[in-house]
Amino acid sequence: MAITAQMVKELRESTGAGMMDAKKALTEVNGDMDAAVDWLRTKGLAKAAKKADRVAAEGLIGVAVKDGRGVAIELNSETDFVAKNADFQQMVREITEVALQTGESLEVLKATHLNGTPVEQVLTDAIARIGENMTLRRMHVLEGDTVVSYVHNAAADGMGKIGVLVAVKGPADKAQAIGKQFAMHIAATSPLALSEAELDPALVEKERTIQTQKALEENATSTKPKPDQVIHNNIIPGRMKKFMAENTLLGQQFVINPDVTVEQAAKDAGVEITGYARVMVGEGIEKKEEDFAAEVAKTRGA
Repeated sequence: MAITAQMVKELRESTGAGMMDAKKALTEVNGDMDAAVDWLRTKGLAKAAKKADRVAAEGLIGVAVKDGRGVAIELNSETDFVAKNADFQQMVREITEVALQTGESLEVLKATHLNGTPVEQVLTDAIARIGENMTLRRMHVLEGDTVVSYVHNAAADGMGKIGVLVAVKGPADKAQAIGKQFAMHIAATSPLALSEAELDPALVEKERTIQTQKALEENATSTKPKPDQVIHNNIIPGRMKKFMAENTLLGQQFVINPDVTVEQAAKDAGVEITGYARVMVGEGIEKKEEDFAAEVAKTRGA
């Protein structure tokens, strides 16, 4: 029986399977649509597709470093239980190693072969095998003279809930030692940028607008209002300076020694921080909050 494009389209829409998988299924069963659905289910392909709309906001960050190059990947799952699964952790470890060796972008990583199979297909197979939706969501690559990694809340070696990479320029032994401290600092403080020059201009302007409105409103209700010149030349610039210091890595007080900034700590150690990446599981993903008590009450007709 001839397999038409319409048949493939219909099967894809009903199962969520990929085009080539849908076409192969129809070919294998001579165009029988119901049998094709069953064929896809036996291969785990339809099962994986049906889970694609579930929110995968748990999971792990995998990090690896070698010869001045570091990578951090985020592999999400639906539940923390699966993130503790040995198979899932092994997959995180293997994909991270592939990313370290060949990954240039997330798209390239997904197409790169892992044990003879594209990473994206490895993930699809794991979804079918483990039974949860999973997403290879992000990859960060950082290069420098010395790149140091740190994992917070480690689930296993090289993976955890927060992964940090720091690039440090300077003598390798000093860079390695203090680089680990910088990485721990970044995990704890989550700076928005390395320096003031690298902060998003739109973010800075938004903050300036907020601080201006706040200062003017406070002044309007004050029993001792200040001249506009003081507001615009002293108070607002002072608040913006504080914002910059609190949200840039180099401007922050070093958590290991709060008497100095991170920038000063680096200078004292004879090194320079040239870049960093901080990746936390699920950041930016909207999780659906479920009221369990309400669900139980609903089933009882309450």
